[in-house]
Amino acid sequence: MAGAIIENMSTKKLVIVGVILLLFQAFSFMVGGLIAPSPTTAVHYLATKCVDTVKTHHKGSKWFMPWGPDQCSKIRDFDEATAKRIEANNIVFAVHIPLPNREMSAWFQFMLVILQLDIAFKMQNPIDDGALVTLDVGLAYRDSTLSEWTEMAHSIEHRKLSCNFTATKTSENEGRYYDCDLLPFMEVGSVAHKYYLLNIRLPVNERKKVNIGIGEIKDIRLVGIHQNGGFTKVWFAMKTFLTPSILIIMIWYWKRITQMTRPPVLLEKVIFALGISMTFINIPVEWFSVGFDWTWMLLFGDIRQGIFYAMLLSFWIIFCGEHLMDQTERNRFSVYWKQVGPIVFGSFCLFIFDMCERGVQLKNPFYSIWASDVGTELAMAFIIVAGICACLYFLFLCFMVFQVFRNVSGKRSSLPAMTKARRLHYEGLIFRFKFLMLVTLACAAMTVIFFIISQVNEGHWHWGGYTVQVNSAFFTGIYGMWNLYVFALMFLYAPSHKRYGGEQSSADQGGNSGEDIQLTTTITHVDGPTELYKMTGKEAQE
Repeated sequence: MAGAIIENMSTKKLVIVGVILLLFQAFSFMVGGLIAPSPTTAVHYLATKCVDTVKTHHKGSKWFMPWGPDQCSKIRDFDEATAKRIEANNIVFAVHIPLPNREMSAWFQFMLVILQLDIAFKMQNPIDDGALVTLDVGLAYRDSTLSEWTEMAHSIEHRKLSCNFTATKTSENEGRYYDCDLLPFMEVGSVAHKYYLLNIRLPVNERKKVNIGIGEIKDIRLVGIHQNGGFTKVWFAMKTFLTPSILIIMIWYWKRITQMTRPPVLLEKVIFALGISMTFINIPVEWFSVGFDWTWMLLFGDIRQGIFYAMLLSFWIIFCGEHLMDQTERNRFSVYWKQVGPIVFGSFCLFIFDMCERGVQLKNPFYSIWASDVGTELAMAFIIVAGICACLYFLFLCFMVFQVFRNVSGKRSSLPAMTKARRLHYEGLIFRFKFLMLVTLACAAMTVIFFIISQVNEGHWHWGGYTVQVNSAFFTGIYGMWNLYVFALMFLYAPSHKRYGGEQSSADQGGNSGEDIQLTTTITHVDGPTELYKMTGKEAQE
């Protein structure tokens, strides 16, 4: 049997391949660091206080514009409203997205809006413990400054206030603002229109205790976050370039596997499955989101990434396990259910968690799992548990790699009895395999770090004042690393057409027959991609 390319390729060629892959890895980091802008942009908005009068109702106007030719009737503050005897139920907070003389773009991909309330301290109107603010919110869009607004969503939302007053609550400190946590407000999975308008009401009903005990709200501020168009274009370009690269190497790899006389073993199958999952996450379907209003693209992207995570983590377990199992157990997927089962279960939990928020947001963009105490605790617990599980997985993987190294090192006891040339050959195989395992560990470490930071970054508005910033280089670098790693695996573990020692004389081969017995007599009936694979599983047949 010829073995795999990782064993039969000359050291010089292997070094060249490694250097090329390393250069591509450096380039993927540089693309994000030097070419792409930061992944997201945050824009701050101050809501305009519009007056909804009876006269306005008769005109049939439904949406209130903060500026422009059809702007609403405005007031500066609530003192003016009191002086004019304007009731709180007739005040509408209006926010136009984006700012004047600007347009939103489909390249922004998503729009996340955070709510901040400016609440002044008043002795006669303090914030009650567990105060709940009720918001009557509406979202509209249009693509021309001359067209009418079209309603996109409307909902009655509740948000729990979490505010601290650092000074003493005395009459001297009246008018000073509370320090309130940011509140999740809205998330839209696509930015298909040029202009968006938010109208927010704070309905007051003393009998039903609606918006009672929430303090004196002075202003409503919003923070709009969207993906940078420049980063989106770089990201799409990377996907477009990498998709055919992985697809071609995957087809080439499986063609070589099927040309063998033996059936493919489990390790070869999971490498192919890893290539399929990488291709699935690579396919740049996001290009369609530029021309179509596909609000489900965020959810679909999360599902694709979850499938890849599950496949990658399962592959590493099987990759190590196949070099640990004896021949009676290896090459059977069922023996890994204890390790792969928790990975599949964890991925399913990720999917359920995502559906609980982004799935609901497909119908109601104002919904947030962080809006309730139970939801916040569950979400926070989920992020913490996910991070702990990721770290435990990496430690377990390190333990498996250590066992593989120890298993491989145990096979070296047969090497001293060989001739120098043959001993150097097998030592070279062991060195190449160990190097690949170390690269695998490095890739796993970076993946775990990326997963944890991504989870924290998803909910960074919910961690108080602590914010994790992930720059473009980290995104493009990790994404490039996954592709290069999968590419390298399929290339190096593809069956080689070259046979080691084929150029040796028959006399030399006869002299080595005794050495072959020590390593291969028990594995002549063992099928596998590499000599190391066969060596590590020979004990059971002995």
